Amino acid sequence: MMYSFKEIFLTLQGEGGQAGRVNVFARFAGCNLWNGREQDRATAACTFCDTDFVGTDGENGGKFATPADVVSTLDRVWGEGRSQDKAVVFTGGEPLLQMDAKLIGAVKDAGYFIAVETNGTLHAPDGIDWVCVSPKADNRLHQTRGQELKLVWPQVGVDPAEFAGLDFERFYLQPKDDAKQSANTQAVIDYCLAHPQWRMSVQTHKLVGLK
Repeated sequence: MMYSFKEIFLTLQGEGGQAGRVNVFARFAGCNLWNGREQDRATAACTFCDTDFVGTDGENGGKFATPADVVSTLDRVWGEGRSQDKAVVFTGGEPLLQMDAKLIGAVKDAGYFIAVETNGTLHAPDGIDWVCVSPKADNRLHQTRGQELKLVWPQVGVDPAEFAGLDFERFYLQPKDDAKQSANTQAVIDYCLAHPQWRMSVQTHKLVGLK
């Protein structure tokens, strides 16, 4: 299997339950809810994606023939000689379109804590340490358990209560980053105050100028 990555870079996790942690972000190319072309955004299954996952032309991006090739790049980006607290976030696009047991095994053998950020429409393979599911409206969840459910909100026709009984350790509401962000933020604050099961997630990386 060929693994296609848009970009691979070192940063601090900006949101959710792992906020502030140093990670290699490995962004896969491709998604099953939008083709990434702006002219098709309005008719996509997800219309508010804020990342560029088209192609393999980003920082350290490319097509990798083997899991060992992926690990080699992860290690180079993490930094030679730094062996403690190695962590990687596989994101996208939709990472579960390409993640498989061979890749997960190779990355674990290299000493990485593995997190994944997924829309939840596909089942996550075994061996992932931190599963973050971000549901999208009108798309059935197949991954209904994990460490974190992070709902971008408000979404038309989506009630957070429909996810509250799922098997996740943490539940986050994250204000949608659009023209109504101020109102969205207040809506999240109000909802969390009324429903303490939910915590507010803020995209701190955008506030401080990180990817």
